Amino acid sequence: MKKAESPKPKLRKPIIQRLFHFCHDHNGSTEYTKLRAKHVAEAEHGNTTFSIIILVVIFLGAVASLGLIYLSFPYLAKNEKQYIALPKSIEDAKHLGQVLSRYKEMYYVHVLAGYFITYIFLQSFAIPGSIFLSILSGFLFPFPLALSLVCLCSAIGASICYFLSYLVGRRLVWKYIPDRAADWSSHVQKHKAHLMNYIIFLRITPFLPNWFINITAPVINVPVLPFFFGTLFGVAPPSFVAIQAGTTLHTLTSSGDALSLTSILVLAVLAVLSMLPVLFKSFLKKKFD
Repeated sequence: MKKAESPKPKLRKPIIQRLFHFCHDHNGSTEYTKLRAKHVAEAEHGNTTFSIIILVVIFLGAVASLGLIYLSFPYLAKNEKQYIALPKSIEDAKHLGQVLSRYKEMYYVHVLAGYFITYIFLQSFAIPGSIFLSILSGFLFPFPLALSLVCLCSAIGASICYFLSYLVGRRLVWKYIPDRAADWSSHVQKHKAHLMNYIIFLRITPFLPNWFINITAPVINVPVLPFFFGTLFGVAPPSFVAIQAGTTLHTLTSSGDALSLTSILVLAVLAVLSMLPVLFKSFLKKKFD
């Protein structure tokens, strides 16, 4: 007789994956469906075109402000002007870093202010490229200043994006990304008691894009204070990695070079630590209930 095969042991999911599912658990699809139907109906009754026009006007005003900053910059040689632009690659960041480092000694305030406003501009309008500015800060400024600068710019820019979305983005969000917004809304309702920890966790991990968090947070009623401070502290670990890489900017060939196995493991550990108070509170609640 053949021996009965013993059932194969179930493989346990990695802790970071289980933690993600813990943070994104909700009771069935009923609540999700109701939220989606409610807000999609609201979006259909709104004037989406008017919202887009307001957003474009605000964006053009911000671009004009950047133009004024550029015009107030010290005189640049012809071969240097071509590099004063938003970096789209690590090579662009290298060229920009070389130009700014030459002017930093004599025009430190101009360089610092230009960096500060440009970073906030990118974050405010969810424009890609802030990773290159984070790397560049490690090349231009002392590490403590660079880390403080990146965290503050990220928090301020994300908060401006938050308020822009609050003013004109509600109809756009529920019109163009209703499924994802309703899904995250149900998650937020489950974690109201520890929203700052939740935002920190999301900022450290890559599960939700930062632009999506910034745009949808006010739409699904995430309060601004936990959003701001969750962003301020949550972006610190990944920014630490990018700034550290910026100290050796000349050796980088892509933004991916900023990541290593060690840095990924550190980010994973910090993500787990950010949710430990929540897990501990949940454990105590189950134990004493």
